[in-house]
Amino acid sequence: MIWIDALEVEQGGDRDSAISLARDVVEIDDTHADAWMAIAQWSLPVTARGRQDMPDLAQAAKAMSALRKVVDLNPDSARAWELGGTLLVDHLGMLEHGLEWWEDRREMAPKDIIPLIEQLAILVRLGYFDECADRLEILYGDDIDIPPNRRLEARMEGVRKMVERAARMEADGAFAPQDQKDERWDIIRRMKKRKPISQTFFLLTFVAPIVFLLGSAAMYAFGSTTLGSIMVFFLILTSYFAISRLSIGLLHKLNRHALDLDRAMDCETTVGKVCIPEEVRGSKLYNSVLGNRMPAFKERISLIQESGERVPGKWELHVPF
Repeated sequence: MIWIDALEVEQGGDRDSAISLARDVVEIDDTHADAWMAIAQWSLPVTARGRQDMPDLAQAAKAMSALRKVVDLNPDSARAWELGGTLLVDHLGMLEHGLEWWEDRREMAPKDIIPLIEQLAILVRLGYFDECADRLEILYGDDIDIPPNRRLEARMEGVRKMVERAARMEADGAFAPQDQKDERWDIIRRMKKRKPISQTFFLLTFVAPIVFLLGSAAMYAFGSTTLGSIMVFFLILTSYFAISRLSIGLLHKLNRHALDLDRAMDCETTVGKVCIPEEVRGSKLYNSVLGNRMPAFKERISLIQESGERVPGKWELHVPF
């Protein structure tokens, strides 16, 4: 009856009372998976006017604690695994725990491709490309059943290209932010006053002029007729998307200093200790990169900074497979 009351109160818009009632339910019955899932979901901000606010550190931590109970009681809850992975990686920045979380999911559902895709994304963020090769081999192996789902196929192809692009960009060696002697830190220091180039700015200043020149040449050659104008239109459209796709690697190379700093932030929140030099922290580059992160991530990295404890120079990510 308390659980029914909790559902009715939540539908009426009183989240705080609903959470309180759901907690009463799990105090009576600690195995009530639905109540634990409700606590997790109701601990997160409500969608208002079609806009989803992001959770702060306390909200994300409370939801994550409840989700761990959900997957223990109901390991088949794909929604709980997905939400937990998002909170751990994107909101809390706990990438090592994220790897373990998705490996636990793989043990429960060894043929599910989502854990492999999520693990690949984590490994790329931290520069572990050898381990990426292992995951890709499993992802495209015979033991994985891929359902006829275009969205999943697109995600698989997207993550494969992401791994290949990142590996090419770091062919001279992956940046290890825990190593203060890594030469990439010198580059970050030199570039600390320069914000990363946005994709919109890159498209306007690099891609658009090339497409304009191609379109002008095509219009001059074929645009005198209606059919020619139609051909030119499709040529411009095709060229725009093709050049945008081909030049994304160049954009990443131009922004490598920002991507490296992004990895350093991931390192700090994964280990719970600092590795970013003080002369970089608070710079224009640092503020720009941090500005793209979630509120809970920002809160957590601020607390880590206050602690002042440094990441060991020989720290290595624990890979649970």
